[in-house]
Amino acid sequence: MSPLLRLKLAKQRGEAVLSEEKITELAVDPFEIAARHNIVVQAKPDTESGVSGMLLRHGNSFGILYASDIPNEGFQRFSVAHELGHYFLDGHIDHVLLNDDVHSSRAGFSSGDPYEQEADNFAVGLLMPAKLFTRLMGRSRLGLADIESARDICKTSLTATAIRYAELTDDAIAVILSTGRTIDYCILSETMKSLPDLTWLKRGSPVPTTSVTAQFNADSSRVLRAEREENEIDVLDWLGGKRSSIVTEEVVGLGRYGKTLTVLSSRKIGQDVYDDEEDDEQDLVEQWTPRFKK
Repeated sequence: MSPLLRLKLAKQRGEAVLSEEKITELAVDPFEIAARHNIVVQAKPDTESGVSGMLLRHGNSFGILYASDIPNEGFQRFSVAHELGHYFLDGHIDHVLLNDDVHSSRAGFSSGDPYEQEADNFAVGLLMPAKLFTRLMGRSRLGLADIESARDICKTSLTATAIRYAELTDDAIAVILSTGRTIDYCILSETMKSLPDLTWLKRGSPVPTTSVTAQFNADSSRVLRAEREENEIDVLDWLGGKRSSIVTEEVVGLGRYGKTLTVLSSRKIGQDVYDDEEDDEQDLVEQWTPRFKK
């Protein structure tokens, strides 16, 4: 089974749990789901650096500890949902608790381990099921404002909400997480992917020096204070390719997390593609329309 298919199935498993639990409204409470399965959940403020949560097992009893040193409700709820992923996904318990009764996780799309990635995707499906999430989209201005609106309703982390938004939107959206001069990851919506010959921003790629993000990240205190900035930039500066188009670049610092979230957004890019298709069709019609001499 391909890695992408496994991630998709993990997300679907998260949505399936909601159906099994007969949960039909947002926000989804992972603490309540854990309680329904007799899983004890407790805060742990002194977790190892980078550890978001832990899954514990004693015989047939399970518990979850989540890091509370980062005072972010959305991140904490996602961390608990991530541990529930290890509990509900087939094969995870046997793998992550193979040699120990405690498994430490690094949720939030920061791990390259396939089991951690699957648990992250389970958490996305559990907390932001597609059918319910899409009803929240389009209530505010395209970009960061609409993402934050959905986040407030779902009670999820900003980064997880932004990623889910990019997956489901029909608009051109890019979601980029960065630390200083380095990109942690980049998620593109299907419409943004339609731009020709894009340069895929991989983990470890440099933040473009001409971007607002680069200027913002140069001052780590702005990241710590969760400041934000917005400007317009050519999509070529971020993603390369062959088609120039001005997009809105919105940047927000993620506080003690030490990272920056960047959202590139545009409705014009999708319209450009549509207009090009119309023009091509019109040219074809004109080429094959009979011309009669007077």
